[in-house]
Amino acid sequence: MIGTFKRIESESIFERWYFDLYILVPTITLVSLGFVMVASASFSYAEQRFGSELFFVRRHSLYLMIGLSAMCTSFWVPSSWWYRHSKVFISSAILLLMLVLVPDIGREFNGSKRWLVLGGITIQVSELVKLAIICFLSASLARYAELKPPNWRQWLSLLMIITIINILLILEPDYGSVVVVSGISLALLFLGGISLRFFFFIAVTASVGLFAAVWFSNYRWNRITAFTNPWADPDDDGYQLIQSLIALGRGEWFGVGLGQSVQKMQFLPDGYTDFIFAIYAEEFGFFGIIILLSIFSVLVGRIFILSHRALKEKNWYITYVTMGLGLLISGQTFINIGVNSGLLPTKGLTLPFVSYGGTSLVCCLTAIGILMRFSHELKQANGIDGRRKNVR
Repeated sequence: MIGTFKRIESESIFERWYFDLYILVPTITLVSLGFVMVASASFSYAEQRFGSELFFVRRHSLYLMIGLSAMCTSFWVPSSWWYRHSKVFISSAILLLMLVLVPDIGREFNGSKRWLVLGGITIQVSELVKLAIICFLSASLARYAELKPPNWRQWLSLLMIITIINILLILEPDYGSVVVVSGISLALLFLGGISLRFFFFIAVTASVGLFAAVWFSNYRWNRITAFTNPWADPDDDGYQLIQSLIALGRGEWFGVGLGQSVQKMQFLPDGYTDFIFAIYAEEFGFFGIIILLSIFSVLVGRIFILSHRALKEKNWYITYVTMGLGLLISGQTFINIGVNSGLLPTKGLTLPFVSYGGTSLVCCLTAIGILMRFSHELKQANGIDGRRKNVR
């Protein structure tokens, strides 16, 4: 017994805690690449607008430190804590969404009210909502799986909450977040065992609602028409997409070199946020794109592997959360790259871990901390089961 205690005390932190390098290494790589690209893509605009080339670099560094601190903190928080407080998260998210719409509280920019300013730090509430809805739906579906098959009233209560959130998001307006939240919610409901008839009814209703939001909004409809033929209005609605395509074309196979982009010289708006992928493609070319997509593929693939492992262990909460976070990261990556390459209409969604955007970066790194904690718990559970089998 004494020998056992001595062995446990002599174990290092790396032996007692499992740090999933298949999640950590791609994340650190993407964050480092993002820091370099924000510095490269923002200096021209920062100098012209704020008189300092490093204005966005300094702010991005602050958000990065906050995000890394949040990642480390969330790693030490057990999954049971997220499970127990899921209702608090979703209630807080809805409250913040309502506060954003209150005059003189929510900050308006380019006709949208999506931000709160606290202590000089701007918070985009929709990014917090994405994490909250994943935690809440996962906890609800886990309870349904553990107790009994849910009835239609339980499904309806979840749908009401999802609908309220989407209505508040569309009032900001933030159509891109509505698409992301709706897609992830439908996927989790499908995995949670909702009947196919009810699922298809919800999917059709959601599709009609999303189409109506485009049809009855002139600027959204103009984005759709500009997406189909941006050269029909090259100086207005089609301007961003045309400049983005020019950046991708200039990159060719190997790019023009780091810092050598021309489009970032105030030709391409939002070159350090929503369209940072286009600047990256211009400077690193097709092979740089392949490397970037490979890093994202390793990260997302590992997340889905964790979800499958949790499913085999019948750990329903971790199964749903990992699946939701995997869909969130991969979905936003697909949408951002699709917008930059002309595959999808323009939407205000950042490239995870890479774009400038404080709340998005902090939330993504928090999600990574949660995933690494879940990976540790699954590894620990497998180790205990293995030792029990050996004893038997």
